[in-house]
Amino acid sequence: MTHMELVPTKRFMLFAGRGNEELSAELATELNVPLGEIVLSTFSNGELYCRFGESVRGADLFILQSHSEPINERIMEQLIMIDAAKRASAKRITAVCPFYAYARQDRKAEGREPITARLLADLLTKAGADRVISVDLHTGQIQGFFDMPVDHLTAVPLLVEHLVQSITGDVTVVAPDAGGGKLARRFANLLEERGVDADLAFIDKRRPKGTHNEAVAEEIVGDVSGRSCILVDDMIDTAGTISSAAHLVIDRGARDVRIAATHGVLSGPAVERLRDAPVQEVVVTNTIPIPKEKHFKTLTVLSIAPIIAEALDAIFEDTSVSEIFRGDNV
Repeated sequence: MTHMELVPTKRFMLFAGRGNEELSAELATELNVPLGEIVLSTFSNGELYCRFGESVRGADLFILQSHSEPINERIMEQLIMIDAAKRASAKRITAVCPFYAYARQDRKAEGREPITARLLADLLTKAGADRVISVDLHTGQIQGFFDMPVDHLTAVPLLVEHLVQSITGDVTVVAPDAGGGKLARRFANLLEERGVDADLAFIDKRRPKGTHNEAVAEEIVGDVSGRSCILVDDMIDTAGTISSAAHLVIDRGARDVRIAATHGVLSGPAVERLRDAPVQEVVVTNTIPIPKEKHFKTLTVLSIAPIIAEALDAIFEDTSVSEIFRGDNV
């Protein structure tokens, strides 16, 4: 009786949903792999269809989808792609979500509310994902909603690298609310590593009860007078918080203001608010596609593709992801 022995070769395959075609193309270029062949279409009643155009059996599959508008359609598309991959016998399926939707609904802030960030984690798990990659989750503890590995990447070094080229004089990193303290501290630490002395300040923000997209900046804790201020946040949605924070910082004597955030959601009145805000520059990444009509003079969009590419490479080769960020990605 002869024994069959097979040494399997690992196959890296990257497939993308329709949520961020520009980032998908950049990522394929960075990794030097072609985007996998996939048919995605929408039936006339709004149902979605997916079919892989090539064999994925035994492959290490990365399914990229930005949860951009229309957000629920993007999520459903990714779930369907994962299900199709599982049924086509992919060896390992990694859901790559540069922007993870519903991240702000990570706890019950009032009675009778859902915890939708957890629900989305359950959906990705049930669909058949074996691991998840995301960038700057709204809160790090969302990682605990998954019973699988979560690689939490960060755009902070990329944003700092860009800002360091234009800031001068005394610098203060400003968190637009008390919850942003950890992020502001990481910004300040990275600036200091690059030879920029950076202080910290916090804004006391009040959200009127029962509102979701409204916040009022009340007071600043820390020194901003005569200093170059960097307002940092994980995302800019309607830009209410960040633009009122920019006005407050200028009122308190700041020399100039820059805004840095990973995710430029830019919904509703965001573009108008940021265009009118007293800021030198608004820096975001392309985790979410920003259409041409949402671009304005002070907006800079950096590509997150090199960071995601490096992480995908490490995951495929089973090397450390946190080493890429020197452990700063938690």
